[in-house]
Amino acid sequence: MILTPTFIILISVVFVLVWRFVKTIDNRKWLTLLVSLALTPIAYFYVLYPMINIFSSYHHEKYFNAEAWKETPELRFEMLNNIVNDSTFIGKQKNDVESLLGQAEWYGWDDNIKENSKDKWNYNLGYKPGALNTFQECIELEFQNNTVVSLRTYQLEKTFE
Repeated sequence: MILTPTFIILISVVFVLVWRFVKTIDNRKWLTLLVSLALTPIAYFYVLYPMINIFSSYHHEKYFNAEAWKETPELRFEMLNNIVNDSTFIGKQKNDVESLLGQAEWYGWDDNIKENSKDKWNYNLGYKPGALNTFQECIELEFQNNTVVSLRTYQLEKTFE
Protein backbone atom coordinates (compact mmCIF):
# COMPACT_ATOMS: atom_id res chain seq x y z
CA MET A 1 0.00 0.00 0.00
CA ILE A 2 1.30 3.44 -0.92
CA LEU A 3 1.11 6.00 1.87
CA THR A 4 0.14 9.27 0.25
CA PRO A 5 -0.65 12.48 2.16
CA THR A 6 -4.32 12.18 1.16
CA PHE A 7 -4.50 8.63 2.51
CA ILE A 8 -2.86 9.61 5.79
CA ILE A 9 -5.20 12.57 6.26
CA LEU A 10 -8.30 10.50 5.46
CA ILE A 11 -7.29 7.59 7.68
CA SER A 12 -6.55 10.06 10.51
CA VAL A 13 -9.99 11.63 10.14
CA VAL A 14 -11.61 8.18 10.20
CA PHE A 15 -9.57 7.25 13.29
CA VAL A 16 -10.70 10.40 15.14
CA LEU A 17 -14.33 9.75 14.23
CA VAL A 18 -14.13 6.10 15.30
CA TRP A 19 -12.31 7.11 18.52
CA ARG A 20 -15.06 9.59 19.38
CA PHE A 21 -17.76 7.03 18.64
CA VAL A 22 -16.12 4.26 20.69
CA LYS A 23 -15.49 6.72 23.54
CA THR A 24 -19.27 7.14 23.91
CA ILE A 25 -19.55 3.41 24.53
CA ASP A 26 -16.71 2.95 27.04
CA ASN A 27 -14.45 5.42 28.88
CA ARG A 28 -11.43 3.15 29.33
CA LYS A 29 -8.71 4.71 27.17
CA TRP A 30 -6.75 1.53 26.45
CA LEU A 31 -9.90 -0.28 25.30
CA THR A 32 -11.04 2.71 23.27
CA LEU A 33 -7.63 2.89 21.57
CA LEU A 34 -7.57 -0.84 20.86
CA VAL A 35 -11.09 -0.91 19.40
CA SER A 36 -10.46 2.27 17.41
CA LEU A 37 -7.26 0.85 15.92
CA ALA A 38 -9.12 -2.31 14.93
CA LEU A 39 -12.17 -0.53 13.49
CA THR A 40 -10.41 2.27 11.61
CA PRO A 41 -9.24 0.16 8.63
CA ILE A 42 -12.64 -1.50 8.43
CA ALA A 43 -14.47 1.84 8.49
CA TYR A 44 -12.06 3.31 5.94
CA PHE A 45 -12.04 0.46 3.41
CA TYR A 46 -15.67 -0.61 3.74
CA VAL A 47 -17.42 2.74 4.28
CA LEU A 48 -15.40 5.83 3.30
CA TYR A 49 -13.40 4.46 0.35
CA PRO A 50 -16.45 2.97 -1.45
CA MET A 51 -18.37 6.22 -0.95
CA ILE A 52 -15.51 8.21 -2.47
CA ASN A 53 -15.41 5.86 -5.47
CA ILE A 54 -19.15 5.99 -5.99
CA PHE A 55 -19.48 9.76 -5.98
CA SER A 56 -16.20 10.82 -7.59
CA SER A 57 -15.68 10.81 -11.35
CA TYR A 58 -12.16 9.43 -11.27
CA HIS A 59 -11.34 6.83 -13.89
CA HIS A 60 -8.24 5.26 -15.38
CA GLU A 61 -6.71 6.82 -18.47
CA LYS A 62 -4.98 4.89 -21.21
CA TYR A 63 -3.08 5.61 -24.38
CA PHE A 64 -4.97 4.99 -27.59
CA ASN A 65 -4.79 1.36 -28.70
CA ALA A 66 -6.76 0.22 -31.77
CA GLU A 67 -7.04 -3.35 -30.52
CA ALA A 68 -8.43 -2.28 -27.13
CA TRP A 69 -10.77 0.16 -28.92
CA LYS A 70 -12.36 -2.69 -30.84
CA GLU A 71 -12.33 -5.31 -28.07
CA THR A 72 -13.76 -3.21 -25.21
CA PRO A 73 -16.03 -0.49 -26.59
CA GLU A 74 -17.48 0.19 -23.11
CA LEU A 75 -14.04 1.39 -21.92
CA ARG A 76 -13.20 3.70 -24.81
CA PHE A 77 -13.66 6.74 -22.57
CA GLU A 78 -10.35 5.80 -20.93
CA MET A 79 -8.56 6.72 -24.19
CA LEU A 80 -10.46 9.96 -24.75
CA ASN A 81 -7.95 12.39 -23.21
CA ASN A 82 -5.08 10.86 -25.16
CA ILE A 83 -7.01 11.13 -28.43
CA VAL A 84 -8.03 14.75 -27.82
CA ASN A 85 -4.82 16.10 -26.26
CA ASP A 86 -2.43 14.48 -28.72
CA SER A 87 -4.65 15.16 -31.76
CA THR A 88 -4.16 11.51 -32.68
CA PHE A 89 -6.50 11.57 -35.66
CA ILE A 90 -6.09 15.10 -37.00
CA GLY A 91 -4.72 14.85 -40.55
CA LYS A 92 -5.47 11.14 -40.98
CA GLN A 93 -7.30 9.82 -44.03
CA LYS A 94 -10.70 8.11 -43.83
CA ASN A 95 -9.27 4.68 -44.62
CA ASP A 96 -6.65 5.07 -41.84
CA VAL A 97 -9.32 6.08 -39.33
CA GLU A 98 -11.55 3.20 -40.42
CA SER A 99 -8.72 0.70 -39.97
CA LEU A 100 -8.03 2.05 -36.44
CA LEU A 101 -11.56 2.73 -35.17
CA GLY A 102 -13.76 0.67 -37.46
CA GLN A 103 -16.70 1.99 -39.43
CA ALA A 104 -18.53 5.01 -38.08
CA GLU A 105 -21.25 3.99 -35.64
CA TRP A 106 -23.46 6.83 -36.90
CA TYR A 107 -23.12 9.93 -39.03
CA GLY A 108 -23.45 13.43 -37.60
CA TRP A 109 -26.02 16.00 -38.61
CA ASP A 110 -24.93 18.71 -41.04
CA ASP A 111 -27.07 21.86 -41.03
CA ASN A 112 -25.77 22.94 -44.45
CA ILE A 113 -27.24 19.94 -46.24
CA LYS A 114 -30.04 19.27 -43.68
CA GLU A 115 -29.21 15.58 -43.31
CA ASN A 116 -26.64 13.23 -41.83
CA SER A 117 -23.26 13.75 -43.46
CA LYS A 118 -20.84 10.94 -44.28
CA ASP A 119 -18.09 13.41 -43.40
CA LYS A 120 -19.05 13.43 -39.69
CA TRP A 121 -18.26 10.12 -38.06
CA ASN A 122 -19.46 9.46 -34.53
CA TYR A 123 -18.35 6.83 -32.05
CA ASN A 124 -19.74 5.79 -28.68
CA LEU A 125 -17.13 5.87 -25.90
CA GLY A 126 -19.18 4.33 -23.10
CA TYR A 127 -20.13 5.65 -19.67
CA LYS A 128 -17.65 7.09 -17.20
CA PRO A 129 -17.94 5.37 -13.83
CA GLY A 130 -20.01 7.03 -11.13
CA ALA A 131 -23.17 6.46 -9.16
CA LEU A 132 -25.28 9.17 -10.72
CA ASN A 133 -23.80 9.30 -14.21
CA THR A 134 -26.42 9.01 -16.96
CA PHE A 135 -24.32 10.57 -19.71
CA GLN A 136 -22.77 8.56 -22.52
CA GLU A 137 -19.47 9.94 -23.84
CA CYS A 138 -19.22 10.35 -27.63
CA ILE A 139 -16.67 11.66 -30.13
CA GLU A 140 -17.25 13.10 -33.58
CA LEU A 141 -14.58 13.25 -36.28
CA GLU A 142 -15.16 15.73 -39.08
CA PHE A 143 -13.64 15.14 -42.49
CA GLN A 144 -12.88 17.51 -45.34
CA ASN A 145 -11.45 16.03 -48.54
CA ASN A 146 -11.22 12.62 -46.82
CA THR A 147 -8.95 14.05 -44.09
CA VAL A 148 -9.83 14.58 -40.42
CA VAL A 149 -9.86 18.33 -39.75
CA SER A 150 -11.46 18.41 -36.31
CA LEU A 151 -12.89 16.33 -33.56
CA ARG A 152 -15.27 17.16 -30.78
CA THR A 153 -16.53 15.35 -27.75
CA TYR A 154 -20.04 15.51 -26.41
CA GLN A 155 -22.38 13.67 -24.09
CA LEU A 156 -25.73 12.03 -24.76
CA GLU A 157 -28.10 11.61 -21.85
CA LYS A 158 -29.43 8.12 -21.32
CA THR A 159 -33.14 8.19 -20.71
CA PHE A 160 -34.91 5.28 -19.08
CA GLU A 161 -38.48 4.49 -20.01
